[in-house]
Amino acid sequence: MVMGCSTKAHLVCMAAPAQGHINSMLNLAKVLHSKGFFITFVNTEFVHRRFLRIPEALSSLDGLPDFRFASIPDGVPPANDGDEHKQDIPNLSLAIKNNCPAPFLKLLSAMNDPNSGVPPVNCVISDSFASFTLDATTKVGIPNVFYCACSVCGFMDFYYCKELMARGIIPLKSEDDLTNGYLDTVIDCIPGMTEVRMRDLTSFIRTTNRDDILLNHIIDETHASHRATAMIFNSFSELESPLLNACSSMLPPVFDIGPMCLLSQCIPNDSSITSFGRLNLWKEDLGYVEWLDEKEPGSVLYVNFGSVTNLTSEQLLEFAWGLANSGCAFLWAIRPDLVVGGTTLLPQEISEMTKGRSFISSWCPQQKVLSHAAVGGFLTHCGWNSTTESICAGVPMICWPFFADQQINCRYICSVWGIGMEINEDVKREEVARLIEELMRGQKGKEMKKKAMEWKEKAFEAAKPGGGSWINLERIIKEIISKE
Repeated sequence: MVMGCSTKAHLVCMAAPAQGHINSMLNLAKVLHSKGFFITFVNTEFVHRRFLRIPEALSSLDGLPDFRFASIPDGVPPANDGDEHKQDIPNLSLAIKNNCPAPFLKLLSAMNDPNSGVPPVNCVISDSFASFTLDATTKVGIPNVFYCACSVCGFMDFYYCKELMARGIIPLKSEDDLTNGYLDTVIDCIPGMTEVRMRDLTSFIRTTNRDDILLNHIIDETHASHRATAMIFNSFSELESPLLNACSSMLPPVFDIGPMCLLSQCIPNDSSITSFGRLNLWKEDLGYVEWLDEKEPGSVLYVNFGSVTNLTSEQLLEFAWGLANSGCAFLWAIRPDLVVGGTTLLPQEISEMTKGRSFISSWCPQQKVLSHAAVGGFLTHCGWNSTTESICAGVPMICWPFFADQQINCRYICSVWGIGMEINEDVKREEVARLIEELMRGQKGKEMKKKAMEWKEKAFEAAKPGGGSWINLERIIKEIISKE
């Protein structure tokens, strides 16, 4: 018998205000909804205001009787129309930490009021970078399960920055350490992690300031996980087993439930949740479909640097000329705010040179693009959603990490999982063209494609009904989420 909304267990999902984190949490929320839970999905007003500008996102925000959306104040003032895409991440992180705890407690209390019209809240699923929820759930007396939308290697990288600081390895002594070979120092103190260099660790360590906002933010947020009831990682054991074992030995109960982009595809087609899509901060351009349909299988390189990466005008040109000179067909998603202080328009000469073999999109549904038969490679910033979506599509990567956990993801993609090649930080068109040619037409590209297909098969094994990730999902529902 299907339970009515008033008798369903109620989960509140608190997302961190970044596109990748929201997409990942929304996939988890949809999966949990399909298991019979009443869901309230909470965004901060910073992103909620932006969703209201996108028709597709606006229609999704209407929700369902048992899947609702809410927002809480974050203290970030509304942007001017010309600045709507700007993301001041350090100040946004501070604003959320300082301004969100009280409104979140107020929201929980309101929903627990007998006259609220919704079931009382049983559990909060917090993004692991939204730890401000902990005080509220402690006061209300309900479980708080952290959901880590980044990789396990990324989490451990962030977590052990505190140890690196205690050892005097970070912050950098001077700006010279960025170029004098110091970043080649081998780091061997992170449990479960394959040997890495400092340059493979988070971009946040590249500072001389011990009080750097983002460096201290990731330390505080990852160590707050000790107060969580449990931890969910968007990964699967075959991919990151040594790191998951290390986390299990030092954190609350750990559950690998991923890749989430695959689990969300297992929701029955007759489920009401399939009636609304993703929450995008940019309007999607669907014109790419017809263009891709005309291309040969595996012939197109997909290029997307994610929702946060910024390029200089010079870097945009180096990538553009590299793509043009490679002779390869490419689909490039160029967001409106990709270039800092410059234009995203490509020179007419490049447009003419690549006519018929290039498609420029402002934003597109990445998972569908990567799964298209015409796509044979991915030039990526190595964000975790992008990485897992590429693995699940069996598509090898060219990596240009920019920010946060992307450097360590790149290291694992290239050196551990064997499905990628890295572009030098100082991007040059000759290297871009050479790596594209190797990926799309060379022997190494064929080897990486074979390896990518092997990882795809392992991901599907984990995420299919009855697979390890579904078993872990059932465990966490039974052991923690459904307890009163």
